[in-house]
Amino acid sequence: MIDFTDKSPNPDEVPPAAFRRHAPVTASHENRESPMPGPESGRLSRTMINFWLDATLLVVLMSLGVTAVIVQFIFPPGIAARGWTLWGMSYGKWCSIQFAELSLLGVGVLVHVMLHWTWVCSVVTRRIFRLREIPDDGIRTVYGVGFLIVLLLLSAACVVAAMLSIQDPGV
Repeated sequence: MIDFTDKSPNPDEVPPAAFRRHAPVTASHENRESPMPGPESGRLSRTMINFWLDATLLVVLMSLGVTAVIVQFIFPPGIAARGWTLWGMSYGKWCSIQFAELSLLGVGVLVHVMLHWTWVCSVVTRRIFRLREIPDDGIRTVYGVGFLIVLLLLSAACVVAAMLSIQDPGV
């Protein structure tokens, strides 16, 4: 079970560098309870960045769903859709919009995972591999880049296999 209780360290203790998100709180700070930058500093907090990213991903996902339903169920299938338009856009334009939304969703999910990479590594290390120590920042970065490269290579292999396997109808 996940424990969401506040486990903030003693304000006089400085957390290890791997867990520090902002500059440590020192005696010179007036307000010890809020080390996060406020609206007056002009910076977005990590929480607000996550909120806006998640809200954007939700909007893109809903838009992709609507576009997919339009392409799949509103237009006639395949070549029969030639000449048909919906709200001034052809079947090909709707397919292009669908691909753009899918690409945007993919980039957003990638950014989301990057922002939560320490958590992902911690879960994989502790819950799946049952190890006590999580790797340091450098090793986590190498694992992340390596994992991304493997995913990109697998995707490229699928596209190449599709390109080599497609068959001309022989018109």
